[in-house]
Amino acid sequence: MKNFALIGAAGYIAPRHMQAIKATGNNLVAALDLNDSVGIIDSHFPSADFFTEFERFDRHIDKMRRANHTKRIDYVSICSPNYLHDSHMRFALRSDADAICEKPLVLNPWNIDGLLELERDTGHKVNTILQLRVHPSIVALREKVQTDPRDTKHEVDLTYITSRGHWYLRSWKGDLKKSGGIATNIGVHFFDMLHFIFGDLQHNVVHHSSDTKAAGYLEYKHARARWFLSVDVDDVPQAQQAAGQRTYRSITVDGEEIEFSGGFNDLHIRSYEEILQGRGYGLEDNRCAITTVATIRNAAQAPLLGDYHPFLKK
Repeated sequence: MKNFALIGAAGYIAPRHMQAIKATGNNLVAALDLNDSVGIIDSHFPSADFFTEFERFDRHIDKMRRANHTKRIDYVSICSPNYLHDSHMRFALRSDADAICEKPLVLNPWNIDGLLELERDTGHKVNTILQLRVHPSIVALREKVQTDPRDTKHEVDLTYITSRGHWYLRSWKGDLKKSGGIATNIGVHFFDMLHFIFGDLQHNVVHHSSDTKAAGYLEYKHARARWFLSVDVDDVPQAQQAAGQRTYRSITVDGEEIEFSGGFNDLHIRSYEEILQGRGYGLEDNRCAITTVATIRNAAQAPLLGDYHPFLKK
């Protein structure tokens, strides 16, 4: 049994990490969040120590480490706001523990270089949750692409609209410097998926970028991909809106819809199982996706010519 600490215990994604820690037979012994609405902990680890101040959390973790206590931390799971991931991973490594960090791993590719140095200095490892890489449908598609003898590139359309209320832009998620913007906050795992399936990124064009939506064109070794991301409910197609849906997700490859709406419930557990077996995805595995979103964040918008997503003409 391994001991875990959790940073960001009140966040949306934290319960999935608690479930994964429990399902893999391990123990959450300490948790941190500035917000104390963390009653969900009782459903999983009611004996976990909880802190609302980083300084006291830090002192507790260090005390357990120096005493070689039975609650000494082996892993720190990180579910904090995006801009704090880098700092919290550094804290984990310096605390003589490995890190398991939610997406996006960092906001900029140069942050990866600093973490690689710290891995070498401490002998500990950063692991990341790239859950789509363990989804059976995505794994099957990747195998199909890799064995396809065709000498032309696949045509891909990626559309993801996940409506958010007015709170979104008032929270840290609406702050570009803290979240990285729409492409980073809701799109980075899709861009990692495209890289995972279709190979190295060769071209990156941005056609639209605003607080609530972004769109562009990406060309990979084996694919040409048009993408559209939004948190605006008005972008949900009329048929889905009429049915009361506030979310729309579609990925087509050569005109064929890729169905992977199911099978998401266990992906964090699968990711934890791989990490605990020493097969987790690390820093370099994130570089392409992080470089992709950093480029999107800083790129000038190109005119709507050539390959652009059809939703931009709605």
